Amino acid sequence: MTSESSGTGARTPAPGDTLAALAVLGDESRRRLFEFVRRARRPVTREEASAALGISRKLAAFHLDKLVASGLLQAGHGSRGPRRVGRSPKVYEPSPRTLQLSLPPRRHELLSSLLAEAVTGHGPEESARQAAVRLARKRGEELGAEARGADLTAFLESLGFEPADAGAGRTVLHNCPFHPVAAHASQLVCGMNHAFLRGCLAASGHDATTAAVLAPHPGLCCVELRTGADRGGRPEADGDDGPSCARDVHP
Repeated sequence: MTSESSGTGARTPAPGDTLAALAVLGDESRRRLFEFVRRARRPVTREEASAALGISRKLAAFHLDKLVASGLLQAGHGSRGPRRVGRSPKVYEPSPRTLQLSLPPRRHELLSSLLAEAVTGHGPEESARQAAVRLARKRGEELGAEARGADLTAFLESLGFEPADAGAGRTVLHNCPFHPVAAHASQLVCGMNHAFLRGCLAASGHDATTAAVLAPHPGLCCVELRTGADRGGRPEADGDDGPSCARDVHP
């Protein structure tokens, strides 16, 4: 399964949402029903599902509705199966929602969409690298605008950064959603990450008190947040790729 694409700004499900949905498939009957509906390539009725698994229609309906509640299937009324007075039979088909579980969270679909757009759509006066940084900031601004006024820690958690207070006005990010790609092109990807978070802070209204700075430390995201007087940091990375990002360096 893959995650919902955020290439057009769509929200990627939080890890907790994904875990809850996938937990529904822990039941063997539900898992078999999900596979039957997915492979049917058309809406199926409760009667067809119960016959396929050799279980009662009532039990099939129970499990199918659990799958609908989790977002894995969607239900409607169609013309297949025995017609009941006043309405068409209920039918089930796969939901357009797709899922990916990655622990710790990764946002590779976001990174790949930004890089593809940068390579295919950069302007005549900018390099693909410059376009990637520009687009990363723009995407951060789009997401930040949706979270304007929200709690910053909760917002960063929803993006998969796993923020933690490190004292002295520093918030470190224990996870990099763009890792391990950042390890192979650190200046490019870490620079995009920096621009992305700066855009998030600006559009969400937190940039008046908080700054995103490049401050590589072993085992952490190479970007951290700072409040107070010490809000400086390195600019977005530009130039040749350097060594692997700092989170892979053992102290």
